[in-house]
Amino acid sequence: MAIAVLISGGVDSAVAVHRLVEQGKDLHLFYIRIGMDNGEGDCSADEDIELCTLIARHYGLPFDVVSLHEEYWDNVMAYALRTVKAGLTPNPDMMCNRMIKFGYFEERWGRDFEMTATGHYATTDVVDGVKYLATAVDAVKDQTDFLAQITGEQLAHLMFPIGDLPKDEVRRIAAEAHMPNATRKDSQGICFLGQIDYNDFIRRHLGERPGPIVDIATGRKLGEHRGYWFHTIGQRKGLGLSGGPWYVVKKNVADNVIYVSGGYGTERQYGRVLRLAEMHFISGNPWAGARGPVRITFKNRHSPVLMPAQFTHVDGDEWVVESDRDVQGIAPGQYAVIYDEHGHLCYGSGVIVGDH
Repeated sequence: MAIAVLISGGVDSAVAVHRLVEQGKDLHLFYIRIGMDNGEGDCSADEDIELCTLIARHYGLPFDVVSLHEEYWDNVMAYALRTVKAGLTPNPDMMCNRMIKFGYFEERWGRDFEMTATGHYATTDVVDGVKYLATAVDAVKDQTDFLAQITGEQLAHLMFPIGDLPKDEVRRIAAEAHMPNATRKDSQGICFLGQIDYNDFIRRHLGERPGPIVDIATGRKLGEHRGYWFHTIGQRKGLGLSGGPWYVVKKNVADNVIYVSGGYGTERQYGRVLRLAEMHFISGNPWAGARGPVRITFKNRHSPVLMPAQFTHVDGDEWVVESDRDVQGIAPGQYAVIYDEHGHLCYGSGVIVGDH
């Protein structure tokens, strides 16, 4: 089987290559380069490519660097900046996977292969003849929430060779195989923009706009922020306030005001109802034709914790999640990712438009 493998220079995709080689697969390795011509976001690309080249040589595999500069910036980052400027919370990684890795790459290169493999922590499962995205063995590293906007057509062409391994086993395999990146730290950047600082990136494109930070309970000004676009609902760190903890609970975009709530467990930090729009089902709606609410689990942020809830179709693409537990930091613009009741199958995701 001819397989295109997307590699990043990290240990996860390298071990994906190793496992596929052990299975006797016919592989072609690809690295997607997306930094701008001015070098923005390309800070680690040279090192990444060097490590990818070493992996390819180690296994005697063909390796190509492909460029999707304009596509990435015209789609993923334009979406991120537009969303942030509107006072919402974007998820560039989800758009990157759908539009770049499994969108433009598949259309131009991946389609020449029987499958495309990545180092994502995810699995797949077939239920009643339908292929579904499913969670990884390692709940802490699970990345299905970053894949919850891909299409069923894209999923049909994907495989995740390390989804059945815990992270420490991936590291062990890499060490035993004497991989040059066996101890390399995991990337913490925006999608695969490298180690660019998120606030620096936002500042570069949107600038600064000072405004007040206000205690929502008292109306008292506690400090000053540098622009509402640097902050998201549920945020605790980076506010520069004393006497905390303080959490961002509301933003007034028109007046450039950030509202915060103090202390642990205050009611304003939590909610139980998430209203969703633009609901996207990866492999089709598993409850098509069902009446009334269904039982699910869900995430509203990247976390190993899945929350039990009821899921109800209201009208059109509008759905409501009613959580069994309090949910901290319900941020409009972010995605709620929907799983089956057991937290195994990832059905898709919808954009959070409100919390009541």
